[in-house]
Amino acid sequence: MQSDSQTGPETTAVSAAPPLPRRHDVDWLRTAAIGFLILFHILLTFQAWVDPNTYPQNRDLLEEFVPFVSMLAVWRIPLLFMISGMGVRFAMERRDWKALLKDRTVRILIPYLFGMLIFGPILAVVLPWIGWDAPYTPGFGHLWFLLNIFLYVLWLLGLMLYLKDHPENPFFRFLKAIIRRPFGLLLFAIPLMVEAWATNPEHFGIYIDNVHGWVVGLLCFFMGFLFMSVQEVFWPAVEKIRWVALVLALSLYGVRLFVFDLVNEVHWLTALESLSWMLSIIGFGSRYLNQPSGALAYFSKAVYPVYIVHLPVQKAICYFLLPLSLPAYGKLSLLLIGTYGISLVLYEFFLRRLKWIRPLFGMKLSHA
Repeated sequence: MQSDSQTGPETTAVSAAPPLPRRHDVDWLRTAAIGFLILFHILLTFQAWVDPNTYPQNRDLLEEFVPFVSMLAVWRIPLLFMISGMGVRFAMERRDWKALLKDRTVRILIPYLFGMLIFGPILAVVLPWIGWDAPYTPGFGHLWFLLNIFLYVLWLLGLMLYLKDHPENPFFRFLKAIIRRPFGLLLFAIPLMVEAWATNPEHFGIYIDNVHGWVVGLLCFFMGFLFMSVQEVFWPAVEKIRWVALVLALSLYGVRLFVFDLVNEVHWLTALESLSWMLSIIGFGSRYLNQPSGALAYFSKAVYPVYIVHLPVQKAICYFLLPLSLPAYGKLSLLLIGTYGISLVLYEFFLRRLKWIRPLFGMKLSHA
């Protein structure tokens, strides 16, 4: 989850490659990607196709948001996996494999287990009280992707260590040659297109608890690692292709929207659309966001614990908000303000200030 382009002084670099410079744009994109996940969850309260046992549903829906939600669905999770792969490559600059595994256990596995075992009992006590049937069963809920990331690190660790310590290997030379070619970065869509064709998921944008999600996540995670491993050619190339990628993403989205009505999509085309969105976002981020700021320093630390607590906060607000006789847009506005605002308040005045609780939300013991 963390970009970790700078880590603590207690770790030691063991790299044969030049050290990677800090990328503030990657920190921004990680923050924005998780922020969009929260927005996505909030909008689901106003969508007819969502299971009401998973997300409380407002009586009056906002069907006009279906195209926007569908657009977000094809890249929000793949981008998060790609940024996570980038973060692991940054983290390897100052950590050996033992320190890396320890760090990922603290930052990813502990919050996942905490969310799975603790949020379940809390919701089991609260939700029946407000009339929602929610028997206690430990479950991953909205933290499901954390286990994916942790397992990707375990599965790929040996290969990533070898590649990092042998920066002049033939595979990297091959990747650099591809990336240097005009539109070469678009060729990285091929593995995603093959995956979509082979698994043929019911919906490309559904990644939870299926083979399609596991494989897409693994591919995007490894791509992120590879891109940072050849970052001297990746960053110029992704900036150069950003407009082409944006036009391609919009065009393919238009086909999916107007030709297939967002239903009978051609999955391998959606895979190309997904990568195009990601390359465009990363390219514009590299162009305009690679600079430090006080807001980034705060929100890059806050966004992960805010994400962990946002869904219980969102559901609690829905209990009081949805029965009110307010227009749907009014409820949406209040739900947006309340979910983001209360989650940030919980972070600022509770989560980050209690040392013992910080690791449960993916934070270091010290907030200095």
